[in-house]
Amino acid sequence: MRKYEIMLILPAEVEEETVGGVIDRIARVLGERGGEVTKADRWGRRRFAHGIEKRSEGYYVIVECTSDPTVVRGLERVLTLADDVVRFKVVVRGDVAGAPVAEAAAQAAPAQEESVESAPEESAPEESAPEESTPEESAEPAPEADPVAR
Repeated sequence: MRKYEIMLILPAEVEEETVGGVIDRIARVLGERGGEVTKADRWGRRRFAHGIEKRSEGYYVIVECTSDPTVVRGLERVLTLADDVVRFKVVVRGDVAGAPVAEAAAQAAPAQEESVESAPEESAPEESAPEESTPEESAEPAPEADPVAR
């Protein structure tokens, strides 16, 4: 199980009962497959930084939930097909304690530290004999092309 945060943008003129319906739909999809909505935060109407689908404002909703990744893929499909949703973004917020993924990440961290310690140290470049200068290099430098510098 993982923690997710879903940001939804609904049309600005949406009614409160429609917002509740979208949140209920998310809770139903997750609940049928073992997930749950832990928090739903309604931000309200906000102006977009740039137009989306010829709109300048939208109604923002943030939903925090816990679920399996396969369930979230199904939820993404449902949200993509929903007419009430202008845009949405699902972000992984972390793993629930005791999940196998968290244990695997904890085991991988010490292995990475060991590989850094065992890396060979960079050796200083060997000093080589100075190269002979060519006549082109020993000639006077070219005059500045910038007339302001004179």
